[in-house]
Amino acid sequence: MNGAAGLAAKLRRIRALVRKESFQIVRDPSSMIIGVLMPVMLILLFGFALSLDVTSVPVAVVLEDPSPAATDLAAGFRLSPYFNAHYTTSMETARAMMLDLKVDGIIRIRPDFARQLALGDAEVQIVVHGSDANRARLIEAYAQGAIAQWSARRASAGQPVTTGPVAVQSRIWFNEANDSHWFLVPGLIVMVMTLIGAFLTTMVMAREWERGTLEALFVTPVRVDEILWSKTLPYFALGMVGLSLCFLAAKFLFFVPFRGSLWVLTGASMLYLLVALGIGLFISSAVKSQLAASQLTLVATYLPALMLSGFIFDLRSTPLAVQAIADVFPARYFVSLLQTVFLAGDIWPVVLPEAGILLGMVVALVAANRFVTRKTLA
Repeated sequence: MNGAAGLAAKLRRIRALVRKESFQIVRDPSSMIIGVLMPVMLILLFGFALSLDVTSVPVAVVLEDPSPAATDLAAGFRLSPYFNAHYTTSMETARAMMLDLKVDGIIRIRPDFARQLALGDAEVQIVVHGSDANRARLIEAYAQGAIAQWSARRASAGQPVTTGPVAVQSRIWFNEANDSHWFLVPGLIVMVMTLIGAFLTTMVMAREWERGTLEALFVTPVRVDEILWSKTLPYFALGMVGLSLCFLAAKFLFFVPFRGSLWVLTGASMLYLLVALGIGLFISSAVKSQLAASQLTLVATYLPALMLSGFIFDLRSTPLAVQAIADVFPARYFVSLLQTVFLAGDIWPVVLPEAGILLGMVVALVAANRFVTRKTLA
């Protein structure tokens, strides 16, 4: 009976503290801005402004052969959505345009193109500005694709082609539209959850340490775990609201396919949100200063979520030392999990290990927060 009465008293204290914290969130404009307005701004800004696709690339098409075959090939670059073609008959003019940064590439169709085509040995020269290596590779690949499409059109028209008897049929799995937004938008959920979970709890807890409002709780029967629950639950609910906004935007604004199950997405997001909340509480409880806590949270959560999570680029292309550092941060596992659930579905050999690591981090952070938060002013 005493155990049941003690549990009831604990639940009443937690409920009162959660109610107080919820009122504080509603009264604090900064919390509402970060929790509700910032996710909308982030997903709109990143979703529409950030793209790894290359479109409307300015290129100079040097047409030195006036033959119908060469003219038809040059026209393919004008019709392509990936290029903004500028025609010229002089390679020197094209070089000058490249040096003046008016074009990012040169497509040169040589004077003997038609004769070499008849002999089965035609060549098209592709020159790309290499200041941005990734962009240069994409431009080169798109140019090769445009030439391949021209060859396919000639083959369908019954004209001879120089590519031999082997036809290539390609397909991109899990991103058949070849749209970088499908890859980036799931990562935006990680950014939003990190922002809500880590920053809000960090600033609120550190602010109460600075103002001394926690001292009033220390002289009450409230226990440390009850304080931690009261700081976690309201922001957990706010984070789930942010998750819902991000999911709706991904599905109906950016048309990202969702091939997994909603309960897997929700469960994984809840685990990551608890990790982010735990990191924020740990840093604020250990530092007890808003300025220092915000700087540490930025370094420990937001920057790794942006740079070391696979959100923008594949971590497998980075050095092993960088990959080892990235494995320490929870965002790396959540990004992989979300991209899998959105684009591939419930692939359990990927979902279960990543979720298990996040669960282990939750347990470790609960223990760490229980240890570092004490009812003492020392």
